[in-house]
Amino acid sequence: MKDFVEIRIIEAVRKMLSGRVNDVLREAQFEIPIIEFGDYEGGSVVVPEIALTTCERTEKERIVRLDAYSLTIAFNFPDKQESELYCYAYSAAVGKALNENPTLDGVVERTVITGKKYIQPKKTNCGESWGLIIILRITVETNEQ
Repeated sequence: MKDFVEIRIIEAVRKMLSGRVNDVLREAQFEIPIIEFGDYEGGSVVVPEIALTTCERTEKERIVRLDAYSLTIAFNFPDKQESELYCYAYSAAVGKALNENPTLDGVVERTVITGKKYIQPKKTNCGESWGLIIILRITVETNEQ
């Protein structure tokens, strides 16, 4: 039995984040926490939240039998001096990884970034965190008859 397409998409995105995105971050001139998945806490790693939803297909996508998904990757960073830099570094690293591999190793037909949102604390040094939200649009060939 094949896995559900949604599970394959999420696993492919996790693999990209913990693989190529981390490689890009390691190449940076300054130290940036790497991405890990699990029950990590603290400043040495970042654990992004991934949410997948279906989205409306265009007429062309219906004709060529493509399903469309919206995937959100959310990062939170404690309010520190370098947090704003982290937002831009992770954003650039995800963009570079997707430009190099828009099919996520053949799991999907195409992945594009449709939005990025940088969230800064309303007041600095008040315990609020910085945030980065990256929204992807993913198309996958459907198996409907």
